[in-house]
Amino acid sequence: MGFGSYDESEQQEQTTDDEDVEAVNVHEHEHHGEMSFESDVSTDELVSQLGSMKDDESDD
Repeated sequence: MGFGSYDESEQQEQTTDDEDVEAVNVHEHEHHGEMSFESDVSTDELVSQLGSMKDDESDD
């Protein structure tokens, strides 16, 4: 078979030994809670800074 071709015989007898496979717990490091921060900068100033950053990025 050539490069990139599909051979069904390679797909027929694929087995895995479940004893050798460790399960991944996707919730192991999940955190529930809240995040907050305080800033002395007003929302208007932050929006202005964001606009400046976007202008600088479009200049590149």
